[in-house]
This record gives sequence, C-alpha cells and structure tokens, in this order.
Amino acid sequence: MRRVLHLDMDAFFASVELLRRPDLRGKPVVIGGRGDPNSRGVVSTATYEARAFGIRSAMPMRTAKKLCPDAVFLPVDFESYRHWSGVFKDQMRAVSPIFESGGIDEAYIEVTDLPGDSEAIGRDLKTRVVSATGMTCSLAIAPNKLLAKLGSELDKPDGLTILGFEDIPTRIWPLDVRKLQGVGPKAEEKLKALGYKTIGDLAAAPYEKLRESFGESYSRHLHETSNGRDDRPVVTFREPKSRSAETTFDEDTADWQELARVLARLAKRVADELRDEGYRARTIGIKLRYSDFERITRDRTLEAPTDDALEIRRAAFECLGRVELKKRVRLLGVRLSDLRRADTVTPAPEPDLLTGQEQTL
Repeated sequence: MRRVLHLDMDAFFASVELLRRPDLRGKPVVIGGRGDPNSRGVVSTATYEARAFGIRSAMPMRTAKKLCPDAVFLPVDFESYRHWSGVFKDQMRAVSPIFESGGIDEAYIEVTDLPGDSEAIGRDLKTRVVSATGMTCSLAIAPNKLLAKLGSELDKPDGLTILGFEDIPTRIWPLDVRKLQGVGPKAEEKLKALGYKTIGDLAAAPYEKLRESFGESYSRHLHETSNGRDDRPVVTFREPKSRSAETTFDEDTADWQELARVLARLAKRVADELRDEGYRARTIGIKLRYSDFERITRDRTLEAPTDDALEIRRAAFECLGRVELKKRVRLLGVRLSDLRRADTVTPAPEPDLLTGQEQTL
C-alpha cells in the first residue's frame, strides 16, 4: 500500500518565538502584525495556551485581546520563520527525497518504499525535527495526501497518527465537513443547509443529489474526497507563479511618508524571498485598498527579470505614483509575477567602458 507522510509544525510562528523567549513557555502568546493588540491586524498563530481562550488564526487582534487580556502579543518575524522552515524541511528531505512543500509550516514526503513500519518512520522523523529545531510537530502517514493531511490534525500537538482506508469510517467521517480540502466558508454554509454536517454525511450522499446543488466538477470532488480517495502524487517541484506581501494599517492613512516606508519594507521582503528561492520577476505590482474597501492595482513589466531589491522598490514606487491618493488607505501590498528561474535568465549586455557601446560577453 502507498504511504504518504504529512508533517505540520505545531503553532509554528509561536514556537519559533518561544525559542528566543523561553520564559514565555506555558503562557498564552499571540503572534500577529506588529504585535499591537489594539491594532486592526489579525492573529497569525497562537500558542495552545492562548487557543484555550478561543483565540484562532485570522481573528482580529482586538478580539484576541478581549478573549485573553493577559496574553503576550508579539509581532511576526518572517525572516526567522523562513529560516526554521528550511531547517525542518531539510530533515524531511533527509528521510525521503520525494518531497513537496505545502507551506511555510507543512510538507509531504513519499515513504512508500522506505524500510520499516510506518510508526518507526514517523518517530524517527519527529526525533530528527526536535533535535534540529527544538520544536515539536504533528504528522500522519496514510495511503494518500488527503488522508495524511487530515490525519496530522487529529492528535495535535506532538501527534503521530497512522491511518489506513479501514480507519475512514471511525476517524475521518465524524469530522466537520469544513475539514475537507476544497470546502470553504460558502460551500460549508450551503452543505450544512442541505444537511451535510460531517464528512460522513457527505460520503453517504447520492452523487446525483450533490450534482443538482453543486454541478458536475465540484460534486465529483466532494464525492471522491469524502470517501478518502485521492491519487495526487507528491510533487517534488512546482514552479511558483508569484510572490507577494501586504499589510493592513493600524489606522487608515493618507500620510505619504507612512505609505512609502511600508512600501519599501514590503518590496524588500518579497525581493529577499525571491532571491533566496533563486527566482527573478519581470512584473512588479502593488495592491491598495482604500478605507471604503475600494481596491486598486497597478503593475509594471520590466525589460528583463530582476531580483534586485532596489529595482523592485523603484518599480513599486512608480506604480504607487500612478495611484490617485484621493482617500485614506487601509491596506498596501506588493506582488511579483512572471517569475523566471535565475539560472535561466540571460544576463543583459554590459556597456563597453571605452566606447560606451553595449557588447556581448
């Protein structure tokens, strides 16, 4: 039987912060935005002690503060998170080269052909991750990616779950339908209105009945996944389509200096990520949302792809200069697209120092 392992770091951002602040272990800690609980930022993650108060990811920071006034609030630090993400993923690659990143705090590996039983493989990897990072993870080994991802959430934190197809009725079907991949808030609302509250309810639904409400393609997806079927391979490499970063201001602003400061910081962050991953971008764009939620985008396509932070910043500022700042700004973001691998980009010809003419080297 095929064996796929999905690993999910436990409260990853918070766990990284606790490496630097061990005095906060055992306390409710909330990570989000600039770490200001009175801001309009949202929670990125929280320790399990904070989650006990009902604090969840994507919750407004102000709501988190109301739920737990004594929580410690810290700002996000993406550079540290990217570093530690690389460390735990290196441990996964050491176990199996068939590796697929699922995000900054999770990944898959194919372990079908590895010697040993699944529990031994899982315990070995958990030991490697703790030794390399000082942080715990939860993982599951299952016959496909779908079940492995669902399984890694069953016994958090520090869990190890082994699933087979025979476990679907007892361990997967009782889960809320929202847990199923591809079911967002709108689909969840519609499914529950039709009486499908659990994954098991959905698995038992006649396909024809689903098709009447959701159409052919999505109904097929719901029918297959609710019954635990998934033939997707572990993809060892996938070309990224874009890189972006954005921030929501604590207070709506029309201050040009504040906008410029934030834009410069966002441009540097995405440029650093691009360079670290070995890519260059040809299209640089910005996204801006006014206080009334009107959304504006502008972009510029360069003559040649670049990973130069200064050039990316200049292009972003040029885009901002094409926006009429007629209202206060709520959100600002930078997006890089039309990505090319750096090792496939032909260098631009350099000028001849004597003649001033371009020459091909």
